Amino acid sequence: MIKNIIFDVGDVLVEYRWMDMMLDHGLAPEDARRIGTEMFDSYLWADVLDLGLMSVDEVIQEYHREFPEDGDQIEWFIRHGEQMHVPRPEIWEKVARLKMKGFNIYLLSNYSEFLFKKHTDGASFWPYIDGRVVSYEIHKGKPDPAIYHYLLERYGILPEESLFLDDKEENIAAARELGIHGIQVTSREFLNQELDRILEGGQKSI
Repeated sequence: MIKNIIFDVGDVLVEYRWMDMMLDHGLAPEDARRIGTEMFDSYLWADVLDLGLMSVDEVIQEYHREFPEDGDQIEWFIRHGEQMHVPRPEIWEKVARLKMKGFNIYLLSNYSEFLFKKHTDGASFWPYIDGRVVSYEIHKGKPDPAIYHYLLERYGILPEESLFLDDKEENIAAARELGIHGIQVTSREFLNQELDRILEGGQKSI
């Protein structure tokens, strides 16, 4: 029986509009794609910024060194991160309903402190969250098993009683290796359907 539902944040509780954000800033589509690839595929994003190993200013300086021609655009993007996300209020409402159904609700996400606060401050799901582990807090990120173990141990969660919702296949695979049930979120519509199914069926529907 599932007692715990663990949510990723990016592309689960919120969605990203990074491409639109760059186009709104005046970049041509080809430049936006190139800069997005440079920024997100660099070790600086997932292995430094998300893990909280450097300050935002230090990471921006490193991006300027790594991509001198695009450093100004990358800096603008990071410093204006509040324009990057789109709330999913209907998902947040379902989080509240899941809590009222008796589920424990947790967050497990890879995020920098700077962007996590910009993207979640004031979100209506916070009153229903029983606990969270974010990569910048412990300097570990998915799919490293250490971050999953940390969540399980910190909150006394049994993996077989838990369901993890994440948009990345490798993160779901890592959860399943530890005995956690997993569903890969492939779209906003899919997530809405899955949450409706759980709400209708209760703890035995998974």
